[in-house]
Amino acid sequence: MMIPAAAASGGEPSLFVPGWLWAVTVGIVVLLITFEFIQATRNPHEVQIREAAIQSVIYVAIAIAYGVFFGWWSADQTPPEGGSYGLEYFAGWLIEKSLSVDNLFVFVIIMSAFAVPKIYQQKVLMAGIAGALVLRTIFIFVGAAALEAFSATYLVFGAFLIYTAIGLARHRDEDPEFNEGKVVKLAKRILPFSDEYDGPHLHTRINGKFYGTHLLMVMIAIFATDIIFALDSIPAVYGVTNEPFIVFAANAFALLGLRALYFLVAGLLDRLVYLSLGLAVILAFIGIKLILVFFDIHIDIWVSLGFIIGILVITTVASLIKVRKDPSAVAHAGTIPGFDSSKEKKSDK
Repeated sequence: MMIPAAAASGGEPSLFVPGWLWAVTVGIVVLLITFEFIQATRNPHEVQIREAAIQSVIYVAIAIAYGVFFGWWSADQTPPEGGSYGLEYFAGWLIEKSLSVDNLFVFVIIMSAFAVPKIYQQKVLMAGIAGALVLRTIFIFVGAAALEAFSATYLVFGAFLIYTAIGLARHRDEDPEFNEGKVVKLAKRILPFSDEYDGPHLHTRINGKFYGTHLLMVMIAIFATDIIFALDSIPAVYGVTNEPFIVFAANAFALLGLRALYFLVAGLLDRLVYLSLGLAVILAFIGIKLILVFFDIHIDIWVSLGFIIGILVITTVASLIKVRKDPSAVAHAGTIPGFDSSKEKKSDK
């Protein structure tokens, strides 16, 4: 059984993925997420740097190993614009992984805003990762259908990414603050919440009535940000490939290990002072690339991959140099829809 992963510009299927490869890929992702969830819920504890580092290396190795296998398997198929599907996977994975690091800024802010005990942060993160994977899978196929049915979708995606990049660059020195009125208050109207945690439980009983705990409220806040992040990440990865299978695999393997990555880099995020600016440049590049695709102008995948790696290396090196010269320099997440920047908060006072 062969399943077309996407339609090429001429309407003919480009990459054909056998049913067994879909099953194996989804099976690996589900198995690893299940294992992660069991680890996070059965033994809640404060994750140490060494544990997080080992797990992060393992998940990066798994993602790379899968990419090497996928590149070997798809070597006899060539994208209409040239290059290789294996390179498209690695370009997409790099984009999603770098965007995930930026997302961790907001996760840290939410965890701090709700004062989540460290032993329960794993459970919150796993719920957020599972929610992100489900939402992104839905958006992947919606995006693929839109791109196949309406070529103007490339223009829409491209313009949206450029708009996002401009906003991220303009507000790179600001931190978002969670706007309770837009998400949490809506949840409170639907379900009564207690004002405290009750261990690892999502609900508690008070005077015979059920209430949502603070932990459930945090998960709702994380889930809301998943929707916002998916709106950026899916158009971004479609800038390097139009194959839903590759988009799904790149997203899934980038999200796997995000729990460990959170604990590994949570203390180092402040040092990546130019991360938001670097991501803004990458998003703008991909946005322009999508607009060019609409006009049947394709940038070689080698150029795209080299550009992404180059910007990430320059961003990291420049950040470390900046922090060394100016220890007071601190990284910021930039503004994100659904959040208020700290500068805007101060100006309102």
